[in-house]
Amino acid sequence: MSRGVMQPSQQKLAEKLTILNDRGIGMLTRVYNIKKQGQVWKACGDPKAKPSYLVDKNLESAVKFIVRKFPTVETRNNNLAQLQKEKSEILKNLALYYFTFVDVMEFKDHVCELLNTIDACQVFFDITVNFDLTKNYLDLVVTYTTLMTVLSRIEERKAIIGLYNYAHEMTHGASDREYPRLGQMIVDYENPLKKMMEEFVPHGKSLSDALISLQMVYPRRNLSADQWRNAQLLSLISAPSTMLNPAQSDTMPCEYLSLDTMEKWIVFGFILCHGVLNSDAAALSLWKLALQSSTCLCLFRDEVFHIHKAAEDLFVNIRGYNKRINDIRECKEQALSHAGSMHRERRKFLRSALKELATVLADQPGLLGPKALFVFMALSFARDEIIWLLRHADNIQKKSTDDFIDKHIAELIFYMEELRAHVRKYGPVMQRYYVQYLSGFDAVVLNELVQNLSVCPEDESIIMSSFVNTMTSLSVKQVEDGEVFDFRGMRLDWFRLQAYTSVSKASLGIADHKELGKMMNTIIFHTKMVDSLVEMLVETSDLSIFCFYSRAFEKMFQQCLELPSQSRHSICFPLLCTHFMSCTHELCPEERHHIGDRSLSLCNMFLDEMAKQARNLITDICTEQCTLSDQLLPKHCAKTISQAVNKKSKKATGKKGEPEREKPGVESMRKNRLLVTNLDKLHTALSELCFSINYVPNLAVWEHTFTPREYLTSHLEIRFTKSIVGMTMYNQATQEIAKPSELLTSVRAYMTVLQSIENYVTIDITRVFNNVLLQQTQHLDSHGEPTITSLYTNWYLETLLRQVSNGHIAYFPAMKAFVNLPTENELTFNAEEYSDISEMRSLSELLGPYGMKFLSESLMWHISSQVAELKKLVVENMEVLTQMRTSFDKPEHMAALFKKLTSVDSVLKRMTIIGVILSFRSLAQEALRDVLSCHIPFLVSSVEDFKDHIPRETDMKVAMNVYELSSAAGLPCEIDPALVVALSSQKSENISPEEEYKIACLLMVFVAVSLPTLASNVMSQYSPAIEGHCNNIHCLAKAINQIAAALFTIHKGSIEDRLKEFLALASSSLLKIGQETDKMTTRNRESVYLLLDMVTEHTHTHKHTPFITCVCNCVLLCCRSDCAGVSVPHHGPAGVLLPLRPAEKRLPRRLQTEHQRQRVDTHTLHTHYTHTHSRHTLPDYTII
Repeated sequence: MSRGVMQPSQQKLAEKLTILNDRGIGMLTRVYNIKKQGQVWKACGDPKAKPSYLVDKNLESAVKFIVRKFPTVETRNNNLAQLQKEKSEILKNLALYYFTFVDVMEFKDHVCELLNTIDACQVFFDITVNFDLTKNYLDLVVTYTTLMTVLSRIEERKAIIGLYNYAHEMTHGASDREYPRLGQMIVDYENPLKKMMEEFVPHGKSLSDALISLQMVYPRRNLSADQWRNAQLLSLISAPSTMLNPAQSDTMPCEYLSLDTMEKWIVFGFILCHGVLNSDAAALSLWKLALQSSTCLCLFRDEVFHIHKAAEDLFVNIRGYNKRINDIRECKEQALSHAGSMHRERRKFLRSALKELATVLADQPGLLGPKALFVFMALSFARDEIIWLLRHADNIQKKSTDDFIDKHIAELIFYMEELRAHVRKYGPVMQRYYVQYLSGFDAVVLNELVQNLSVCPEDESIIMSSFVNTMTSLSVKQVEDGEVFDFRGMRLDWFRLQAYTSVSKASLGIADHKELGKMMNTIIFHTKMVDSLVEMLVETSDLSIFCFYSRAFEKMFQQCLELPSQSRHSICFPLLCTHFMSCTHELCPEERHHIGDRSLSLCNMFLDEMAKQARNLITDICTEQCTLSDQLLPKHCAKTISQAVNKKSKKATGKKGEPEREKPGVESMRKNRLLVTNLDKLHTALSELCFSINYVPNLAVWEHTFTPREYLTSHLEIRFTKSIVGMTMYNQATQEIAKPSELLTSVRAYMTVLQSIENYVTIDITRVFNNVLLQQTQHLDSHGEPTITSLYTNWYLETLLRQVSNGHIAYFPAMKAFVNLPTENELTFNAEEYSDISEMRSLSELLGPYGMKFLSESLMWHISSQVAELKKLVVENMEVLTQMRTSFDKPEHMAALFKKLTSVDSVLKRMTIIGVILSFRSLAQEALRDVLSCHIPFLVSSVEDFKDHIPRETDMKVAMNVYELSSAAGLPCEIDPALVVALSSQKSENISPEEEYKIACLLMVFVAVSLPTLASNVMSQYSPAIEGHCNNIHCLAKAINQIAAALFTIHKGSIEDRLKEFLALASSSLLKIGQETDKMTTRNRESVYLLLDMVTEHTHTHKHTPFITCVCNCVLLCCRSDCAGVSVPHHGPAGVLLPLRPAEKRLPRRLQTEHQRQRVDTHTLHTHYTHTHSRHTLPDYTII
């Protein structure tokens, strides 16, 4: 504003104070970073972290010489010769530090100039009237004092300045022009406070006036918790009738002014103008009260100032200050003995007060309008107490530390964050209220005050009128339209007006019109409620100081998590990380990345630890639930049944009797509601922690967004994965593994607990299940770790099926399970408990279609390796097999050729292994079909329709696609697609397709002519009870059919023709042993004959057609009768003898007598059939 002639009142005090205060903070930031960099250099053992010329031993003497002679420059000294080589590097690396010190000197000059101007203008200071002017003046004094104090703490300052100046002189031939003054400043401010005490002698009057004006504010702010409690401070509900009345005060901005800031003003201010302590009782009272409240003050960030020691050291050399020194010592004792407990009680009160305030405002956010002052007062009070604790806990000066450890500090911070969230969320509510307040009340009152002024110069009148007009023009519609308000110009004009009216020669003196000042201070607060809510939150509740107390910050967080009642407030620590960037300054942009990275790493660490803690609690609950579910397993009911039977039969149980076993569910019976179980504690702790995780959907830290729930989801996925694999209890050394049914029970219990987490946290637990369980159906999970699919696949292949191959286990078709056989070395597991239909269904539930497909592919890989070996054996015997294929009607020639065959037993052994594997796979496929029929019956039925209605003329590729779909659903197929794929991969480039086809045909011949050798094996005895043989040769039928179907599908041959050929050769070979007389050779020929019937049973094409052309059913009937010990012919159509149905294989004794006359001599039938077969005529099936 143009004011004509330059008068003392026109020195632009407001502008200079604003700029210098901001610049002072920027300079403090830069100087602080230089000091911290020096500490890093000193503490860091890495030579790369420090400039070479400050760490090089050869240059150490030169650096010490410069520091010793500082600020004198002696460039010709021999000690400095070694620095010649480094001069360019010194100039380059130390320029930033040197010119920062130059900037500090220039800042000092500007501050001193402004302080002299203020003294010359005889400015009136009163914090309750011209608040902005007084506050900015005191801030400038403290900032200046702090800056010079921190500067004096930089140990390397002389070395840096001296080295730079030496390099400059060696390069440019002269010292830097700023060096003489800068060097002298560094020397003068070795003891900054002592120097400044001398410097501030002329400024004592202005400074003391500003400080003494605090007597109306500081004493009533620095009260005990009991006084706060008695006054019902910050309570909205203590006086319900006044709840809607606006919170008013004559000193509005002083109500939320930081107590910590006022104490710094008082301590540093009265140190600089200490003379007033001897002459003014009010000043001495303020001084003592401040000294009793703390033992140290915050200089800047984590730099502290120990009040009592520094003040005593300064006053001890001043004559006549013994009384002041005694005051300091008394205040120190008072602070050490009472300050800790006083601040502890304050924090305790503030926790309850802020909780009440946050709860009421959450329910009635409209109260944020009239009671906004309470919110910012609460935030300011709480922030002061938190910073006090943080500062003193890191600088404890007494043995007892109890007053400096607050395990409930997280609760106070949490309620601060809750209030901040209310202000941000309901900002429009506050805007609407205060826009109406400004236009409807403040404008009217201010206009009346201006009208009543006896003297009002033109310029002041213009400013006042602009205030009234600005407020009058406001309307609620502007808020509704989302208009952006900006009252910064109005606030700056008021600041200027304070400066104009506070000088001694002002026409309109604000000292004579205090009501105007107080009213304007209130109006300025109201404007901030409209356009500067975010800035107000930073001013009153910024806790970015935690960025510089990382260790204490992390310790508080750990204490919070360890205390279950406080864990619900743990989210406040990640939220505090959002404050960190507010401590940066544009004059020091290089620290933004450092502080930003620190905020990100701390936020990430806090959220990760919270998620881990929740995950651990969930895991413990899951363990408990799995234990309870395990109690319901059928294996645990045996003892209960035994007790019931014994009780029923009234058997004696001993003298004292056997204690009755607790039944599952007893844990849910409560006789006392005060009884708390471990599970109750876990659920309580989990609900508290989940409240914290669910408190905010996301939080933004330095342009990064964190989602707390995703941390929990991620940890749950990892833990669920590890738990599922862990619950298999797989032991590679002993080859032990949990039963699929037991694992399924545990997994379901685990999933039930995880589903309940959705009651606490808004997460998609279904996504967790899908991600984890889908990965478990693969061979490896996303981390490359084995899954239950790979574990169970390996166990069934390498343990169960290997023991089957070793003859310790047999497949019982009647039971549809593998069963242990009595052996000398008992197995460590019961095969039936892992392979019966219920276990296989459980396995299918766990692995799903994908996992079962992997299991099938693994089984097929083993089959393909066996087929590869069989082909090698066929190649070895190819010539003989080729002759046998065309000589099956020449018994003598066949017998001679058979003797030339090698590895007959190996062929049968390998085919049996293949059959066993296929039998196991059929169990798995049947279980999968049952499971899918329950889960997706309509889809399974559709797939089944596809399979059942494939036309015979369909192209094989199309048919195989349908078979593959059917196999994935667990449906049996005429041709196994998995086996076809496995065997197709064996095609050799060196062998022609015709040769491969020939080998496949000869393989069937080899198996057919080798079957008779099974009759001599004592284990080949057929057992009707199990519908099979103990040496698993009954599995040959499935192997023959499946291998034939797969091989001839690959080679595009006729499966039916090849099976006819096989049956012709097999029946011819088998029936010839009927003429053998050696009992050892023919001991189990009837059991072996039944293999032919089994082959036809497993044939999906044309069932008995190929069989009827080769062998008489009456032979098999007699074989079954002999194996079962009873002759029971069954008459089919036209008197044809049919194979016994499963229900007819074992008959009561009365039927044996009835049919005794119908017994048929099997030897006679063998002879008859062999004779007729050799003449290529069909036998007569009429009963003889």
